[in-house]
Amino acid sequence: MVNKKSGIVAIIGRPNSGKSTLLNMILGQKVSITSPKPQTTRFSIQAVYEDARGQIVFVDTPGIFGKVQDKLAKRINQKAEQALSQNINLVIYLIDHTRERDFEENKVLGIVRKTKGPKLLVINKIDIKQPTHIIQYKFMEEEFDGVEEVSALMGKNIPTLLDTIFSFLPEGSQLVETKDLVQPGLNLDSKIFLSEIIREKAFLNLRKEVPYTLTTVVDDVIERANGVLYIKARILTNQDRYKAMIIGKGGYMIKEISMASRKELETATNKKVFLDLTVEVDPHWLEAMM
Repeated sequence: MVNKKSGIVAIIGRPNSGKSTLLNMILGQKVSITSPKPQTTRFSIQAVYEDARGQIVFVDTPGIFGKVQDKLAKRINQKAEQALSQNINLVIYLIDHTRERDFEENKVLGIVRKTKGPKLLVINKIDIKQPTHIIQYKFMEEEFDGVEEVSALMGKNIPTLLDTIFSFLPEGSQLVETKDLVQPGLNLDSKIFLSEIIREKAFLNLRKEVPYTLTTVVDDVIERANGVLYIKARILTNQDRYKAMIIGKGGYMIKEISMASRKELETATNKKVFLDLTVEVDPHWLEAMM
């Protein structure tokens, strides 16, 4: 009989390296939100993967910002480093070979070098052949205990990556009891999980029109007698002009965000959803995250 393994694995990388996409692909369902913008993940998300070999508790850290220009980015950097100060069994350093190394990447590498224990270098986006700057990352390989190449988006080499991860973990019983989990996000209560889905859809629809001056809050989740899940939520931004952009001409943008959010919320909850989504100006919402 093969003894099972269990351990905590942190995923670290600069913004947009594909950390959340990798975690979602491994788990086979959405836990971390994804968008083409940095600062999407604002806190460390813990999620669990389990199979016949054992259990992996993943910590998906926010992307590290090289040049911190605002309080939010500074706080995100602090939270990422705090996640790595935990009792981690393995650190996965994820890099995007299609982007050139820069000050931001060097800062991430510096943080990884300070961590104790085994480290795995994972090269992402191998489905993309050009552009590539892989030569700029080759020197890193000798500093790590292993190197893997994957495509998080396409799911390429994910089974091999999991084999490698398990090889680093100690034998032991599961760290988390999973049978009672509603969804795999361990440190996300239902309101935060739902609000993250809405925030993702806001980012995806707004694209470059609105900078990182918004967050989302779910106030109520009520299952009505007819089985419909009523969700009351707000998008908070810090200026009136951003509120106007989020709402859009004739309410077009908020309708698009609401529709996309509702569809994914229905998939996530396996219920019909009525989403009551409004936009408010709160100049102090950033302070609440500090």
